[in-house]
Amino acid sequence: MPPSHILFDFFGTLVDYNASRTEQGYPKSHALVRQLGADLSYPEFLAAWTITSEEFDLLSDADDREFSMTQVGTAFLAIALGRRPEPAEVEAMVRTYVDEWNSGVSYPAGVAGLVRDLAVDHRLAVVTNTHQPDLVPDHLDAMGLLPHFDAVITSVEVGWRKPHPTIYDTALRTLGIDASAAVFVGDSYGPDWLGPERAGMTSFLIDPGRHADVPAARRLDSVLDLPAALGTLTGH
Repeated sequence: MPPSHILFDFFGTLVDYNASRTEQGYPKSHALVRQLGADLSYPEFLAAWTITSEEFDLLSDADDREFSMTQVGTAFLAIALGRRPEPAEVEAMVRTYVDEWNSGVSYPAGVAGLVRDLAVDHRLAVVTNTHQPDLVPDHLDAMGLLPHFDAVITSVEVGWRKPHPTIYDTALRTLGIDASAAVFVGDSYGPDWLGPERAGMTSFLIDPGRHADVPAARRLDSVLDLPAALGTLTGH
């Protein structure tokens, strides 16, 4: 029986992005931190933010618990300001930083058309690791694609990041389906191939460099190859 649902990873799958915490350029974030009272040069600001973020990364790497931008912003400002930051200060910092980080996100040609075409015969959802709840829905809205998705499941809202089984279970419960009804599409072996497969879904991996050990029929050069690959499941 052909799959009724397609679950997509987001970053690296439906959008291109730069994961760097420094390369995009963060002059507005730096200016805001100085306005709040921090005596940090721009290089010192980037270094301090990176160190704080990497400390949270290490904790998440240990057990796949997700952290939020609010947590990082609070910890960073406490160090930078030498005092407990106000919630409004943290929110301003996070919003400014995320806006500048977003300059590294771009929308590949053909993805919007692909999603609209797939939505004709399938129910769609996004299951993504992210530290900011509204980041992915806002991008989908900007792409004109949000109405085509039944759900956007984020690790920061679930509390666990891929490949922890809880995030896949949450997605399936939210959609009201069994794992056998879904395929999962993404670009990272552990989170987007191995995790969904262990959850009972059929995975497709975007792996143009042929780095991962996956069946050829379920390896994609691009997400745009998905319709043809789905055809191999139904024999069409």
